[in-house]
Amino acid sequence: MGIHQVYPFFSQERNDFMPGWQEWLGYVASLIVLVSLLMSSVKRLRWINLIGSLVFAVYGFLISALPVALMNLGIVIINGYYLYQMYTKKDYFKLMAVSDLTYFNLFVENYEKDMKAFMAFEEELDNPSLIKVFMLRNTVPAGVLVGKRHEDTLDILVDYVTPMYRDFKMGQFLYQEQTSYFKDQGIKKLTSKPGSEKHQDYLKRMGFNQEQDHSFVKNL
Repeated sequence: MGIHQVYPFFSQERNDFMPGWQEWLGYVASLIVLVSLLMSSVKRLRWINLIGSLVFAVYGFLISALPVALMNLGIVIINGYYLYQMYTKKDYFKLMAVSDLTYFNLFVENYEKDMKAFMAFEEELDNPSLIKVFMLRNTVPAGVLVGKRHEDTLDILVDYVTPMYRDFKMGQFLYQEQTSYFKDQGIKKLTSKPGSEKHQDYLKRMGFNQEQDHSFVKNL
């Protein structure tokens, strides 16, 4: 199969270099696949890559390039399989109080820049007076929660999940399924600064309400 079959842009039968709608479809498919590779979230990567591959498969059929079409259909099936696994697989979640600051400090050092893209904090997180909790997903430290307690209120300084696990499951586990973790310690209210726009959307999704001073509050 020659280049003129796969990319009509180079067709010898055309004297101009203006691509037709089929070529534009191929360009769009390529762009979607490229964008998918920029995703830090595996689930988002799979979804966008699936869409791009599906468009590429349609493009392949339209220009009668069966190898291109069939290969991309195969990629669609592979992405679909892994997405099915992601949505049906039962994950194991657990909260673990930080007892060793060595690993905690390494974790913060590695992800600090990304953390501050969501929530700005000035206080030293290794301060022994702060509550520090690792959020485990399938025994892997997927995130960390750091807060300062004031009587029955926990002021959340950091609520961070690593990019690979950023699909809201950790937040749902923390704020919906594990409210007893806080209640057992006498904590009745959670507060958080607004942070970035994305973080505000996350807090609202987790059941926090925004106050007049722009802070977010969740009563347990």
